[in-house]
Amino acid sequence: MEKSPKWLPIGAVIALGIVYGDIGTSPLYTMNSILNSARSAEQINTFVLGSVSLVFWTLMLITTVKYVWIALRADNHGEGGIFALYSRVKQSNKKWLLIPALIGGSALLADGTLTPAVTVTTAIEGLKNQKIGSFLFPDNQTVVVAVVTVLLLIIFAFQKAGTKKIGNIFGPVMLLWFLFIGTFGLLNIFSDLNILKALSPTYAISVLMSPENKSGLFILGSVFLATTGAEALYSDMGHVGKRNIYISWPFVYTMLILNYMGQGAWIMTHATKVNIRAQSVNPFFEILPGQWRFIGVILATLAAIIASQALISGAYTLVSEAINLKVVPRLRTFYPSVARGQMYIGTVNWILCAIGLMVVWFFQTSHNMEAAYGLAITITMLMTTLLLFEFIRQNGQRVLAMVFIVVFGFIETVFLIASLGKFMHGGYATLIIMLGILLIMVVWFYGNKRREAISKQNDYLSLKDYRKQLINLSKDTEESVFATNLVYIANMHQNYMLKRSIIYSLIGSRPKRAAIYWFVTMRESSDPFGKSYEVDMLGTDNIVHVTFYLGFKVEPQIHIYLKQIASLLIKQGVLKPQFQKYAMEKHGNVGDFKYVIASQYYADLLNLPNIHAWDRFLIGGRVWLQSHTATPSDFYGLEFSDVVEEIVPLFISSTNRKKLTQLTVKNVVKPDAE
Repeated sequence: MEKSPKWLPIGAVIALGIVYGDIGTSPLYTMNSILNSARSAEQINTFVLGSVSLVFWTLMLITTVKYVWIALRADNHGEGGIFALYSRVKQSNKKWLLIPALIGGSALLADGTLTPAVTVTTAIEGLKNQKIGSFLFPDNQTVVVAVVTVLLLIIFAFQKAGTKKIGNIFGPVMLLWFLFIGTFGLLNIFSDLNILKALSPTYAISVLMSPENKSGLFILGSVFLATTGAEALYSDMGHVGKRNIYISWPFVYTMLILNYMGQGAWIMTHATKVNIRAQSVNPFFEILPGQWRFIGVILATLAAIIASQALISGAYTLVSEAINLKVVPRLRTFYPSVARGQMYIGTVNWILCAIGLMVVWFFQTSHNMEAAYGLAITITMLMTTLLLFEFIRQNGQRVLAMVFIVVFGFIETVFLIASLGKFMHGGYATLIIMLGILLIMVVWFYGNKRREAISKQNDYLSLKDYRKQLINLSKDTEESVFATNLVYIANMHQNYMLKRSIIYSLIGSRPKRAAIYWFVTMRESSDPFGKSYEVDMLGTDNIVHVTFYLGFKVEPQIHIYLKQIASLLIKQGVLKPQFQKYAMEKHGNVGDFKYVIASQYYADLLNLPNIHAWDRFLIGGRVWLQSHTATPSDFYGLEFSDVVEEIVPLFISSTNRKKLTQLTVKNVVKPDAE
């Protein structure tokens, strides 16, 4: 197991760049979105005080109390996030726990598709009417969209090269960013010290019913934007260590609140001078005087890129965890560096890129994008609350668990209801994406479960009943040698039960003679970085059943693992040495490996009359996804291995087969007797 990073001053700085990109850029658009709920500029002071108070207490309750104080304690061997939490609590064998995990994971991915679009667009909009040397950036949204498009393409195209080197500067840049926004927020607070009243929760409550708030409860949909990155504190815990989050969050929280208060004070001071609800007026940039605004745009752009990078890397991690939990299809994964957590999933990368660009082109302005942003993340937070409730309850704190679910369940339900007000203004976009991702997860996971449930007992055979045949086949010199080591990656159930198609592949068609027959079963380890295995020889010296226990953070390099196991078993005298006449290694004692991969053929699904339409959809959908994603050989690290792919039907059954009726046999000539 890999240890969580220890706390060091530099570790806290690095955490700023990895964990806080999303929540750190929320001041760019949160107050701007909140202003749309103001009824008028004449009586805006009470509205601003209440709005800033809502932001302060939202960050306090959801981010500080729920995530920093409570969720960080619910780690899975140092790893965080909704799938890590599910892995931790699912040991209770409560099947319903998978539902919030799937919904929360799909919602997190869906809402994350908007982060690069919103943050980068908001930053570039700050360039409008700004002089860059002798060049005046035009006040033209089409130009903004073009610049954002180029930046997003560069960000996503850069992913395959890895981010280890540039990641080293993320922390210092974000440190500068937080100091910058905190400093100018503090300076603007002095323009109207009444903003300090926002620390009182009474203003937060009163603004919800205030006549100056034309949106009523639905203002919370905009307020929630301030805490959209809270889930990242928990998800990225494994990358930076919880201690670094504990030490860095108070600083981040202080800088954020100073900036929100500074924006609020500026609005209260300038409400009657400018049209503060005009789309071209963003309080974040307005609090920056003179040339500092251009510096602010540069820093905002860098922070937006870092936030986008953190989101993209987080999406890779989330999908990788989901793959190893077997809730999404296998996808080809590359590892650009040896750094922990560094990976690249091309399919995920370009889907995120395509959706991000479509969001930019469709919504055009950050103001329009804000309406679509934040809705799905409220669903993720609510699902995390359900899993945290189960975690606290499993630890014997039933009363605390009930208090937790009541308090945070109520708060987040209210935020969800408020966010639904965004549905017609763009929230439908994230919900459509979320439902699409959730459908894939449901089809992939439950399609396999339903196939196994429908398969009758005679679709499985016990390997023990065929041991003698495999022993004799291995020694039968009349049969040509198929491979020295023949490997099937197929989960073996109790009593050594295997799918009938595997036994058929071995001896039912053309017998496959091998010195050693390997059967590999994959299991999930409770440790995210766990790599262990068990060996069962079935009372033979040529049949090996290996059960791997791999954590969801481990790359399944099966070929490498099996060679290591074979070498060790030979040294232990369990297997006979496999000396080869021709080999690159003069003293090597492990022979060649050949892998048989069974690809399912689902045309027979259409011919089974007793399968419910929903089961037919789930099973057929899963097989279709399987045929359009990474092949098993790619996923299991067998790209450069000797792999044989065989087509097998989904269901093999000897029952319900109609016998043919012979009508006649004509013109028979009997063979001569010998």
